Amino acid sequence: MLELLFADPAPWKLASIPLTAAVIGWFTNWIAIRMTFHPLRFLGIPPWLGWQGIIPRKAEKMARIFVDSSMRRLGSVPELFEGMEPEVIARHIEQVLAPRLRHYTDDVMIASKGETWERAPRDLRERVYGAVARELPRLVRDVLADFGEHLEDLLDFRHMVVRRLVEDRSLLNRLFLEAGAREFRFLIDSGFYFGFLFGVVQLATWVIAPGRWQLPAYGLVVGWATNWLALNLVFRPLQPVRVGPWRLQGLFLKRQKEVAAVWCRIVTREILTVRRFMASMITGPHGELARATIFRHLRPVVDEALAAAGPLARSAIAPGDLERITRSFERKALEVTADPLEDERFNDDRAAVVERMLRERIEEMPPEEFQELLRPCFKEDEWILIALGAVLGLLAGLAQIWFVFD
Repeated sequence: MLELLFADPAPWKLASIPLTAAVIGWFTNWIAIRMTFHPLRFLGIPPWLGWQGIIPRKAEKMARIFVDSSMRRLGSVPELFEGMEPEVIARHIEQVLAPRLRHYTDDVMIASKGETWERAPRDLRERVYGAVARELPRLVRDVLADFGEHLEDLLDFRHMVVRRLVEDRSLLNRLFLEAGAREFRFLIDSGFYFGFLFGVVQLATWVIAPGRWQLPAYGLVVGWATNWLALNLVFRPLQPVRVGPWRLQGLFLKRQKEVAAVWCRIVTREILTVRRFMASMITGPHGELARATIFRHLRPVVDEALAAAGPLARSAIAPGDLERITRSFERKALEVTADPLEDERFNDDRAAVVERMLRERIEEMPPEEFQELLRPCFKEDEWILIALGAVLGLLAGLAQIWFVFD
């Protein structure tokens, strides 16, 4: 072993040192980036014998950092909901539900009164249908207005976003990989050029003090330094700095408008959608309060429908029937709540409105704030990425002894 580490290689092998260092720099950066994001699930024998991408492994923590450091900078939850234009949402819900109201009303009344409703005179049923139809616009607008006023009590925003990103780790990866595509390509490619420069230094060192031990030693240095340099060039300097004819600034920061466009498109179409807002309110941690809000506004609709039925129909209602009818309306209301919001075209239309709002805010951010969109999620585990590069470089240097120099 010692003989391998200290024996003198042939001159042509020495000449390959800079190129080999460049390949090691490129490879260690490439594999480090791959191992940061992949695999999505633990591959191997849990808990220690195997690997899971750094970002997917800490999905919940990363998602919480994303909410606290990124989303909170772009506006409050009520602002986001207001940006979706609740009045437009209300019109859409009315348009979708209106043609189905008779069917929904029949379902409710048959579940509550059975054959009594089926045998009811046509004009009586028409009056009930008409009363429900008249009350629908008021119901929808009142519910959405109430939601807007008490949104922070009804919606656990962090829970909504974290749950989405933890359930779909590939989406969490995309927030980084698509927004920072050029930066990750730079991280990989720069390993080759930085590695070559370190290889030239290594060759000069070898001429002064020969020794194969330098291969793993420099491999470790190249793997560590190329990752460290590349990461710092992505986010530093914050402000443009002129050096001779060149204007230097962190690569991520120079692309603020491009990054804003990609990042906002993903966030508004796959995380902050109208459908997810409403579903999270009704089924999330505060769902009981949201459902109670709907039921409170629904009661006048029931009263209006019964009033329209007339004295004869009301006299046929036995004790407890009113409660059963009301509960049937409540169940039906929850059942159909999501229907109007499943429309992909409508969700995309609302997403485009919110996207414009968020994009404008991101483009106007100073560099210090803009870098915080992605930097906090990376910063905590940057040392892992750098250390991974160093270990891989060391292993590549050892392999170089056996496969190239031996």
